[in-house]
Amino acid sequence: MSEPVSIIGSPISPYVRKVLAMLELKGVAYRIDPIAPFVGNDAFTRLSPLRRIPLLIEGELVLNDSSVICQYLEDRYPAPALYPADLADRARARWLEEYADTHLGDVLIWRLFFQLGAKRFLFREEADEAVVRKAREEDIPAALDYLETQLPPEGFAFGELSIADITLASFFRTAAFVKYAIDASRWPRMAALVTQVMALPAMRKLATIEDRIVRLPLAEQRAALADMGVALTPTTLGDAAPRHGFRRS
Repeated sequence: MSEPVSIIGSPISPYVRKVLAMLELKGVAYRIDPIAPFVGNDAFTRLSPLRRIPLLIEGELVLNDSSVICQYLEDRYPAPALYPADLADRARARWLEEYADTHLGDVLIWRLFFQLGAKRFLFREEADEAVVRKAREEDIPAALDYLETQLPPEGFAFGELSIADITLASFFRTAAFVKYAIDASRWPRMAALVTQVMALPAMRKLATIEDRIVRLPLAEQRAALADMGVALTPTTLGDAAPRHGFRRS
């Protein structure tokens, strides 16, 4: 029997979450090294020269960047398909994934979650309230205005569940940890999409894992996941002191 793939990165990260969701939905065995993005050691840097999560390790293969990893998983494990069959829809789905990875990564993760969560938790630094206020009042609403125009009145973005739905929901799931919720009266399509995706058994399973560790000290998270029966890598790449420098992946 082949070894399960290894995923390096905290499931609280939206980039890691979408990879784990792909694995869960495709029924691929995996184990995880749930490191926070800021605590990778020198071995992590050698594998991820941009110091980003997630990493996928499968035998001698090491892949960086969540979009690269997800496309690899789709090609290697084609069923069930998580990219639209229609070429135009597939391109649009990849665009929504890219929009989420870049722009939502900026406004939801760096201007909101990092400021209110990671910055305080890891670095004991205060949030920049002006950045947070602008994100809540201007940046996130503008992003939601755009996304609302890209979705059908109901259901998934392209009929069947796809990488676009998984990615969009993953970012708003992380934002929920700092008490951000989509106003369903203003953006009903986006709110319904996130609710629908997060209700999937695979996403509920991941949410249970995330909820268990989100407020635990980093040093306690592996043990907590082991107690839940989560398959872990034999060793960790996350035993260095926190340092700034992580960006999207």
